[in-house]
Amino acid sequence: MELRRVSFDHPDAVKLNDVVQREYAERYESDGDLTPLDPSMFEPPHGLYLVAYDENGTPLATGGWRAREADEMGYSDGDAEIKRMFVVKQARGNGLARRILAALEDDARAAGRVRMVLETGSRQPEAVNLYESSGYEPCAKFGVYRFHEGSRCYAKPLHG
Repeated sequence: MELRRVSFDHPDAVKLNDVVQREYAERYESDGDLTPLDPSMFEPPHGLYLVAYDENGTPLATGGWRAREADEMGYSDGDAEIKRMFVVKQARGNGLARRILAALEDDARAAGRVRMVLETGSRQPEAVNLYESSGYEPCAKFGVYRFHEGSRCYAKPLHG
């Protein structure tokens, strides 16, 4: 498996984002994730977007982080927010999400970010398990879904 830095609007990233949006829509009986995202949010040194490829060059997973600062949406100065963590169904259970998560944490730490944050939902128990088993702890809600009952927000310090 190879992790490649790509732009958020790279064709493979767009393809996988479309798949994850359909999965969100099914799980939450909604229109998917309505968080506004722009490719520039994931450009270094203020972010990173990764796609994982298999040995045949097939895109299997994505994940990114974007810099956030204190604002009315509940972010704190120095936050790095994880977005679009996703593994296609046929590749789940092989550690891809953990590899992407570790790479994102390392990159955000190197960029001077102090805390990794993320928002997931109550209908994504595998995501909750990944984050909790990776040292993330529940935190005050932030972001677009901060007032939604099913929203789950997590944070992990990036120091040391």
